[in-house]
Amino acid sequence: MDLVTTLLYILFVFAAIVLIVVILLQEGKGGGFGQALGEHGQATFGVAAKGINRFTAWTAIVFLASALTIHVLTRQQVSGSLLDEGSLIDAPPIEIPADPPPR
Repeated sequence: MDLVTTLLYILFVFAAIVLIVVILLQEGKGGGFGQALGEHGQATFGVAAKGINRFTAWTAIVFLASALTIHVLTRQQVSGSLLDEGSLIDAPPIEIPADPPPR
């Protein structure tokens, strides 16, 4: 793995953790986790719902972009498949031993 792929994995995991926390802090119909934090949660995240929604959208974009980039980079590194080589198709059949006779 090269440096770019490693940095993308770190960004991917960080974006996933931030996305989980931000989604849990958003206020839904029933209040959400932000209400469970009391006044601190409401003061931090309840008033500026537009800002947290925008932050959630950008975090989701970073998460999806890093996931797609990781897929494209690792797909280029792996050039083939086991089925392309024919190793599984041309393999001799596996013989299963019969059950021993009962005593």
